[in-house]
Order: sequence, then structure tokens, then C-alpha cells
Amino acid sequence: MKLGLNPLSVAIMSASLAGVALPAVGAEINANFKVGGFVKLDVISSGYENSDLPAGNLGRDYYLPSSIPVGDDANESRDIDFHAKSSRINFEIASVVNDKKAVGFFEWDFMTTTGDERVTNAYSPQLRHAYFTYDKWLFGQTWSTFQNAGALPEALDYIGPSEGTVFVRQAQVRYTMGSWQFSVENPETTVTGYQQNDRIVTDDAALPDFVARYNLNADWGNLVFAGLLRDLNYEVAGTAVDDSEIGFGVSVSGKINIGSRDDLRFMVTSGSGIGRYVGLNTFNDAALNAEGDLKAIDGLASFIAYRHMWSDQLRSSFYYSVLQSDHDTALVSSAVTKRVQSFHANLLYSPVTKVTVGVELTHAERELENNSDGSMNRIQFSAKYDF
Repeated sequence: MKLGLNPLSVAIMSASLAGVALPAVGAEINANFKVGGFVKLDVISSGYENSDLPAGNLGRDYYLPSSIPVGDDANESRDIDFHAKSSRINFEIASVVNDKKAVGFFEWDFMTTTGDERVTNAYSPQLRHAYFTYDKWLFGQTWSTFQNAGALPEALDYIGPSEGTVFVRQAQVRYTMGSWQFSVENPETTVTGYQQNDRIVTDDAALPDFVARYNLNADWGNLVFAGLLRDLNYEVAGTAVDDSEIGFGVSVSGKINIGSRDDLRFMVTSGSGIGRYVGLNTFNDAALNAEGDLKAIDGLASFIAYRHMWSDQLRSSFYYSVLQSDHDTALVSSAVTKRVQSFHANLLYSPVTKVTVGVELTHAERELENNSDGSMNRIQFSAKYDF
């Protein structure tokens, strides 16, 4: 929905930008206001080779690689869940300020908040995006510049190739210069304790995460090359734990057109100390040694997806996703995740442009450093109305 507002007696983005003179309150500004989003119902039936996922576990609402139960006892189980939590709404206001375009954007969904399924199924909204752009600058929370959201396959699952993709939304300052983008982003370090299988979220970083990215667009599709540089930190007052470690990563992704309507999408990401950025933090950024020093954990994540258009209304995506971590087993428990992989296939039908119904099949496997493993089989039905 678009509403033309003229005049709009508001100073757009009242934040003060150095060297930018914003118009006085009451000045006439030509602005467009948009409301968008979708309403979506998901019906998910999941079967587990070992054990079960308890009520409230996020892995029952979307594919969360680290939640796949593992073990040696063949205690199979199956759950079915109905929810509308992936529904979302967004607002955008765009205008021209001093001959430069300014855009403000907000978006919410309900996916990772807890609620009660007994009576009301009430869930709190969660902030997805809150940012504004002015000319070549972006300020606020949105997809990390290290992530190429445009390479993700069309999936019914909330993410799809969860273990194989970079997936982070966070606050940042980004500058775009032609095909190049540079950003400083919110830092955070996740650490595995010495000989443990835990997650310590430190919040001790003294420097932001730095990202550089190059976007290549052509008639045959697009490619994205991105680099990440991090300062991992963990400090505990009164103990020997006070250390920092350099983390870095590189990612190549893209979408290649095949024929007139099909396409191939992919992403390959590798690095050291990038655990928070890939696989929904299936493994941590670093581990502690006996002296309390940080040792960055290496990892490799990738996916490949093929989308085929059967007709104007009917289409399918087939995709494979994998994550491999390289832990020093002398530093961590043998119960940490070593490898996760998944296979997906879907069939989507859009009788009209704004409505899509479909079904998606997923088979996923998770293996620990001690060779214990487990698997999940899932069938998901979804119905969505975009507005």
C-alpha cells in the first residue's frame, strides 16, 4: 500500500548527520509511505531419530541445525505444530531531503519470541529491521553487509539452508560507493569454555566488526564477494581470563540465471572465528584453553540451490546445505557439533500473484565430535498472502 503525503509536516529522520542541514519542522517534503509484509500459516510435522524436541524449542518452528537431537538410543518421535509467527509487517517512508533520497524502514515478525499455545497463542513482536538511509549512508539494524540475502533460495522454512548460510541482523553504519560497500557493525563474541559444551556470550569487544563487500551485477545474474575482520574478546575480572583473538572470514555467493526463468543460487563461507555469523551460531567463535586464552574456531559453510519454474504459477527449489566446524578437541567437550547437513525440496503454487501455497520436505543430519549423530525428517505446509 502506498500513500502520497504532501505536505508532510515532519522532519524526516531527525537524527543529526554531520554536515547535513535537515529542513525545518513544518517545511514541505514530498514523501511516500508504504506498508508491506505478509500473513503466513505454517504447519510443520517433524520426526526425530533420537529423542524429541520439547515444547517451546525454536527448532520446532523453523529449521535450527543445533537443535537436532543426537544419541545412540533409537527413540523415534514425531511432533506437529501450527503457527503464524513468521507473519511480518513493515513500514517505509521515503522522501527527498536537500536533493538526496532519505528512506526509513521498520519491520517486525514474531518468530523467536515465546508464547502460550493453550488458549490465545499470543506472541510478542520482535524487531527485524530498523534503519534509515541518506544518500550513500545507512544507519541502524538490518542484514549484515557480510550476508547476501538475495542468494537465499525460495523456501517455506523461515530460513531454508540454515547451516550453510551467513545469517545475521545487527546494528551498523554502512557506506556504499558504486559496487563497493563498507561497514562497521555491532561486535559480539561467543565462547566455548575449556573442555565444555556451553556458550558464553561475552559482550566484551572493544572494536566493531569490519566488513567490505563487492557486488557484481550482470545480465547472467549476480555475484557477491565479502570479507569480515573481527576482534574476539573475553574478560572475566579477577581471573586469568582476559584475552583477544583475531577473527576473519570470506564469503562468495550469487544467483546465476539458467535459461529464461530458472536459476542457480549458492554461497560458500570460510574463516576463523566466524561461528556467530554462520549456521545460526551452531558452533562458537572461539574456545578457551587451560590458561584462559582464546583460540578461534575454524569453520566452512555452504549451500547450493536450483529453482525450476514448471509454469507461471508452479515452481520448485531443490537445495543442499552443509556446515563443518574444526574444533581442537583438546579444548572442548566431545559433545560439540562437528558437522550438520540438510537436503530440501519444495513445490510452490501461486494461483494469483500475492498468494502462495506449498509443501516442503527436509532431511537433516547432525554429528558431534564424539561421532554421536541424529537426524530429522520434516514436512511443512505453508499458505502465504503478501501485501
